Amino acid sequence: MLALAAVLGAGGACAHVFAHRAPAPEHHVVAKPVLSHVLPFNAKLTSHDIPQLDGSVRSGACSGSLIAPQWVVTAGHCFHSIVGTPDSGPPRYHMTVTLGKLKDSDPGGDTAQVVDVRQSPVNDLAVVRLDHTITDIVPLALPTGPPTVGEPLQFAGWGSTSPTVVAPSDHLKRGTFTVAALHSYTLDAAPTVARTVENSPCPDDSGGPFFVSSDDRTGTLVAIVNNGPSCPQAGLEVVARLDVVANWIRQQMA
Repeated sequence: MLALAAVLGAGGACAHVFAHRAPAPEHHVVAKPVLSHVLPFNAKLTSHDIPQLDGSVRSGACSGSLIAPQWVVTAGHCFHSIVGTPDSGPPRYHMTVTLGKLKDSDPGGDTAQVVDVRQSPVNDLAVVRLDHTITDIVPLALPTGPPTVGEPLQFAGWGSTSPTVVAPSDHLKRGTFTVAALHSYTLDAAPTVARTVENSPCPDDSGGPFFVSSDDRTGTLVAIVNNGPSCPQAGLEVVARLDVVANWIRQQMA
């Protein structure tokens, strides 16, 4: 499967006293604060029971990003039938989504299960619904218009750190790119530094976000990794634009 990622606390309490009345009972509201971790919206998707034609199962991984409290965007091919065709509806295998971490060993974070998959009509892209809402992470915003050539982008993903061994990383990979060209449903992203497996999309980075952010905690999703060449590659990354499916995504989450 190609291409393809915190701390918790409690709120306080308040009491209201009205004139000429007995004090009302205290109401304690406990809530998680927004995570201060960098890139908390990054998602690591992992499965260990993907069925094969011979009756066996295999493991697989993808990357993604939180775009609403109960929704993640990833690559469409991360969810497929036993013969490899993209699948919608309840997934055929367990897929765990981990959010709010930079390393597998980090404490905290959020873990959820995928319960519903919606395959996009264009691009290798899917939106997936989680089994519960994530309350301590600000999701990436969906774009309201097309990107512009020259716009700086960040990349993040949990994909392989080896050009020959396909296995998800134990830490979040990051890279910097710029928009080089726009096409109908994709864009070309040019690297800003020499390519390595640590800053480029690789196997298990599928669905990883290309985004804009001024503070590394919030931002706007511009594109995602879908199918691509081996890594690291010297040329441009061709990634799936989000603006062309943003309205469709909003309809799925409504």
